[in-house]
Amino acid sequence: MQQRTIKEKRDAYVRRLNEIYENNLKKAQCDCRCRLHRSGNRGNPLHTGLQVIPADPPGQGSEDFRLHDQLELHPGTGEHRSGCLEAHTGMGMLFPSLLEKQGWGNTGILGHPWLCGVATVTCYKAKAVATFFSCGFYCSPQVKTVTKSPSGLLDVTVTSSMPGHKPTEEVIQDVDCLLWAVGREPNTQDLCLDRVGVQMDAKGHVVVDEYQNTTRRGVYAIGDVCGRALLTPVAIAAGRKLAHRLFEGKQDSRLDYHCIPTVVFSHPPIGTVGLTEDEAVAAYGRENVKIYSTSFNPLYHAVTQRKVKCVMKLVCAGKEEKPLSSSPKVVGLHMQGMGCDEILQGFAVAIKMGATKADLDNTVAIHPTSAEELVTLR
Repeated sequence: MQQRTIKEKRDAYVRRLNEIYENNLKKAQCDCRCRLHRSGNRGNPLHTGLQVIPADPPGQGSEDFRLHDQLELHPGTGEHRSGCLEAHTGMGMLFPSLLEKQGWGNTGILGHPWLCGVATVTCYKAKAVATFFSCGFYCSPQVKTVTKSPSGLLDVTVTSSMPGHKPTEEVIQDVDCLLWAVGREPNTQDLCLDRVGVQMDAKGHVVVDEYQNTTRRGVYAIGDVCGRALLTPVAIAAGRKLAHRLFEGKQDSRLDYHCIPTVVFSHPPIGTVGLTEDEAVAAYGRENVKIYSTSFNPLYHAVTQRKVKCVMKLVCAGKEEKPLSSSPKVVGLHMQGMGCDEILQGFAVAIKMGATKADLDNTVAIHPTSAEELVTLR
């Protein structure tokens, strides 16, 4: 009952937000063209403008998957339930702890959580957190088949491979539910955009330049349909910049897609902004990159039985015309741990403004906090 109440309140909240957006568009006298899109149980039936829809899950037998809205959870029943999660998106990393708390044990996580943009050190931490929540973890897998077992449950066959190792095949037996979190695809296939000269890429995303212009003069696209930085605040920011350019005469107004902070609201949360270590090495050269990292138990867990570590990684790079001894610039920050979602926003501002390692070192620490680790790294 409690679970249903939470879901009903969540759905009501989302409906209220959608109504607010629609009313604001009407007040602004915007000409909204809506079209109905129905495809089984695949999300909200109403899509406005250029939208995205859930991607089809790969693998044979994929008709046995469920969307999280159709997944019934049974907290506190004592019933043993198991599941598998195919996680290729940041959203997918939210579910392990949710399922564990709702009475689903032995959840196997499949996929590539590092596709969220997090650095390697954080990815390995995500694996540790999965173990902490009684979740199995399968690296770089591909779901091969999904079949019904004699008991009526699911047997999921996966092939896993890691760099430098031979591929292995394993069958995860007697799974109650296979939950796919494999992302979405653009809802553009029926718009006939090619007939009016709007170019799309191979995946159906609308091709735009840095000013959100499509290949057809007077037609613009923003948000997930462009296939870049698929985040709500990004779409809002791009829309505002476009409006400033079109209606306020600010010809240079455009969104800078560099250094966009991103958070995966898992438990604990993952936060990342800027370049990973590999990206920094590719851009600046190994000799011009220096890494600072730390791993510790936050003060909150000093008195708890279960310890959840916090990991932080600072990626710094010297300018090409200067040696590293002249205080490198901070080009990336990657964290996982309690409060990292809130910590990241402030540090993202500093990194966006071009903060150097010396700038962080010259900032007095706030004690006792987890954030102080970032200004005391040596």
